[in-house]
Parts: sequence; C-alpha cells; structure tokens
Amino acid sequence: MTPRPIPILLFLAAVLFSAIQASAQDKGSVDAKPLPPLDKPNDPKIGAKQLFARKLLPAALPPRAIGSYVKGCLAGAEQMPINGDTWQVMRLSRNRYWGHPDTIAMLKRLAAKTHKDAGWPGILVGDIGQPRGGPALTGHASHQIGLDADIWLTPMPDHQLSREEREEMSAVMMVREDRLDVDPKVFTAGHVLLLRDAAQEPGVQRIFVNAAIKKALCREAKGDRSWLAKVRPWYGHDYHFHIRMRCPSGNSECKGQSDQGGGEGCGKGELAYWFKDSILHPKPPKEPPTPRTGPTLAQLPAACKQVLNASEAKQ
Repeated sequence: MTPRPIPILLFLAAVLFSAIQASAQDKGSVDAKPLPPLDKPNDPKIGAKQLFARKLLPAALPPRAIGSYVKGCLAGAEQMPINGDTWQVMRLSRNRYWGHPDTIAMLKRLAAKTHKDAGWPGILVGDIGQPRGGPALTGHASHQIGLDADIWLTPMPDHQLSREEREEMSAVMMVREDRLDVDPKVFTAGHVLLLRDAAQEPGVQRIFVNAAIKKALCREAKGDRSWLAKVRPWYGHDYHFHIRMRCPSGNSECKGQSDQGGGEGCGKGELAYWFKDSILHPKPPKEPPTPRTGPTLAQLPAACKQVLNASEAKQ
C-alpha cells in the first residue's frame, strides 16, 4: 500500500467534533460540518476546549509539549499520515491525528516493527491529539500535549479503507463477556507481540489496557518480561490500548510522570482490585453527572495562549 497525502485544507473545512465520547466504538461523520463561531471568543469564562477544538491546523512554532497530559497544549504538531504500508488512521472527522514529532515517529516505527515481528497486517491508529493539543470537546481528559496515542486492537484490514469505513467500522472487543479474561477467539499471540513491541519503544513510558488484557499478557509473555512493567490496567481499553510517551528531551515546559515502578505488575494481589464485582459492575450514579466546562485558557500553562493565537503552520 503506497502512502497518499490527504488533501488537508479541503478536508479540514469539513471537520466536525461531535458531542459524544471519543472511543473506538463511536462512529464519526462522513458529511462533517465545522463548528460554528463562538459568540464571545474572548470571554475568559469559556472552556479552553471550545477554543482548541476550533483550531484546525497546528501552530507555526517549533515542536513543544507544554504542561501535563491532562492540562496542556502542543506547539509545532505533526500530522500522522492517514495511510502507510503498515498503518491507517481512523475517525478522520475528529481531526485528532496530530502529535509531537516524537510520537508520530514512534507510531511509524511500531507499525513497521510489529508487521515484521508478528506478521501483524498493520495498526489502526485512533486518537492522538488536536492540531494544537489542549482539552478536547469530547472523550479524553488526557491527549493534550501530543504524547498520547490510541491504537486499535483490531488488525488493519487487507485493503485501504474508505472514508465511510474509517468513520463507521467498529473495533473488536477483546474481553470476554464476564470481563474476567480475554476472549480467546479474537485475542491472539499477535496481540501479545504488538503490545510488547509498543512497550519496548524507549520513549514509551506507560501503556494502558483493560485488566483482562494485562492478565493475559502476564500469562502469555515469554523470555524477557521486563516490558510488562510499563503495561498498566485501566478502565475501559478493551477495544484499544493507550500509549503514553515520556516528555521529549529539551521540553522543559512538559510536566511528565515518574517511571512506573513495582516490577511486572503481575502479582495476584496487584490485579485483584480490577476484578472485584464493584469495579466490573459499578452501580450507576444516583444522579446524572453535571457537565463540566473544563479549564479555561487562563487555567492552562501561560504558553498555551501563544500556541492558541499563533499563525497556522503551512501544510
């Protein structure tokens, strides 16, 4: 499959950020519409997510991850090409296929390495981040500084996906109905190698998966198992896994996390929490949660105002 450039300006004119959670199962829109202009874009009370969602192209600034994964922004973002020999990008209507150049380079390496190691047809890339990072209108609390990326656990099909397929195709559930283990009909040795290759990337600090997938990795991993320390159980993540990169060298404004300690994380007691009935089957809240505005621009790192107001990078 030969990579082909996306007609970026024509496509971005039709971008829509729908008011739904941005998971691998939520469908996008082929007939996307742009967000309407804000009545009072300079109102200091406006949520920063409203401002960053309306920026369709990166800031014409050197690459910088600014702030934390859950409260920051990104200068000089790079686009993940939507087609490659060993990858394809999904849900184009979200316009969340932008990341720090280190993240984009890692994803390309991972796609090629897994294809070689595991015979994996290729990876399906989900959300990375917005063109200027920042809070998203829907779905993610993180993915704000271009160092997070979601990869579907569904292997890439054997053809170049159409726009309709990219927006409407569903990811495959990897966890059994009882939530206690993976589904052996769909979770394979190739998945183990895919996750191992991702965790062994030097710039990767954490990988989040469903606890049932972590349990399966602990059982199936062979040879050097040190990479398991990076793979942590987390809510959801049964259709995709989440890669988190370290702060890039020289990005002093990036507020990262400490390396994960505690060994493989495969002890019975370490995983027990995730299989309690109260976690597997939580009771619904008595009252629906109140929608949150999220942080304002003033509550983000000061440099994010410069990123937001910078001119558009040429594509």
